[in-house]
Amino acid sequence: MTNKTRYTACMGLALSAGLLAGCVQVGAQNDEKRDFTKMSPEEYADYLIFESDSFNLAQEVQEGGTARERMQQDELQRLCSETRNRPHGEIATRIVTMARASFQYPEDGIQLGDWEKGRELARSGYGFRIGHNYDNPERTVGGNCYACHQMDPEELAYGNIGPSLSNYGELRGNTEAVRRFVYEMIYNPHAYFPCTSMPRMGHNEFLTQDSISHIMAYLLDAESPVNARKKDPDAEVDPAAAPSGDTGF
Repeated sequence: MTNKTRYTACMGLALSAGLLAGCVQVGAQNDEKRDFTKMSPEEYADYLIFESDSFNLAQEVQEGGTARERMQQDELQRLCSETRNRPHGEIATRIVTMARASFQYPEDGIQLGDWEKGRELARSGYGFRIGHNYDNPERTVGGNCYACHQMDPEELAYGNIGPSLSNYGELRGNTEAVRRFVYEMIYNPHAYFPCTSMPRMGHNEFLTQDSISHIMAYLLDAESPVNARKKDPDAEVDPAAAPSGDTGF
């Protein structure tokens, strides 16, 4: 999830029959004052989130400020909402340009960190919750990579929203170009995939540059269990199975 939550996820659900029963409960006094049939989907989403008192938007959040401020979209999120996450032409170019302008690189270059630390970060989903659970800002925020990707082939629990990254370093290598691509993908993936579901971990300051370097090591280091697939030295290499050179995840 992005730092500033995309409210149109709720807007899309607002068009379904079960939203009012499951997503929010609007007070009867508010219902009497509003004619929902005259609202556009965007107006209805704004009402549900910002005016209906369905959410406690006064809650403080880990990055500072309140939940209300986090729910405000930035320009990139707004463009993705307006295009239903399928931007084309000029809009897609604008999103890519904004994403690329957000990159900030380590002063000593893009290097791999400690893959063991990266493993823990990839497993951890700690940080930036809204609610009664206090997220200590002194504790390291996790990358929650396993929520969407397979990484270590031996790991049992992982999501499949994103592609499998098992053996990624073995297949792609650890060249400067690969490291740069992986760093940029973690930092702001919209530079390559406009309106992707992948969070902007660097741009939104979820992950520090050190944390990104550790996760990169977990993905690319030859000693990492992500790349621990056993090889049969007598097996023939299938050219069709070799990496194509495309650096996409």
